[in-house]
Amino acid sequence: MGLSVAMITLNEEKILSKTLKSVAEFADEIIIVDSGSTDRTKEIAEEFGAKFIHQKWLGYGMQRNKAIDSATNEWILNIDADEEISPKLKEKIIKIKNGEEEGEVFSINFTSVCFGKKLKHGGWSNSYHIRLFKKDAGRFNDNMVHEEFKTDKKVYFLKEDILHHSYLTLQDYFIKFNRYTTEGAIDYYKKGKKASIFQIVFNPIYKFIKMYIIRLGFLDGIEGLMIAGASAMYSMVKYFKLREIYKNGVYYEDNNIKNR
Repeated sequence: MGLSVAMITLNEEKILSKTLKSVAEFADEIIIVDSGSTDRTKEIAEEFGAKFIHQKWLGYGMQRNKAIDSATNEWILNIDADEEISPKLKEKIIKIKNGEEEGEVFSINFTSVCFGKKLKHGGWSNSYHIRLFKKDAGRFNDNMVHEEFKTDKKVYFLKEDILHHSYLTLQDYFIKFNRYTTEGAIDYYKKGKKASIFQIVFNPIYKFIKMYIIRLGFLDGIEGLMIAGASAMYSMVKYFKLREIYKNGVYYEDNNIKNR
């Protein structure tokens, strides 16, 4: 049975080669749905024989579904451009693809690599996400952010790692920071959530304490401190942007002004 790797991209030249090398041995097809890259993303993708499709940004859930719908094989491995398949996971995927393992939907263990270091604490380890499944087993919901794969099939768990290179450098983190906080605020607004002073001020403090102290993020050294602090700031900025949407009566989506 064939396997298609389905990916979504936007300016991923820094890490894409590493990701594609990790799947090249077992992927029968690579589908990349791109939302407007201006760097070497397309060139790198084509070096690996990927089918490259341009699609205006639809939100994470629908963009992933576009990639899945464009695939032609029975099995789908849905990964991001900053995710690397570990050697042990590669062996497991090959067995599943060849029918040597039971199951149609698999949730895979993620190990985060931030600023060049594997994080073992702070809530960044032992995080499972459904990424391997048969094409007809389900779909992602249409959430703009925090999308989830919905299925009525039994979900099996794989302890073998996907290495998630979350942020290569602190500069890389803040390049993504503005986009992600804006998308998070818009998603919250569409769900009817409100931003209180408590959420803007105290939620970030709680997030830092939870990640750095309760979940032992301090054991990850200076990288643990930086990611806990940056995550707390992320929470504060997201809620402040949500407050601005209600205050100003507009928000920006795909660089266009939307009236609320």
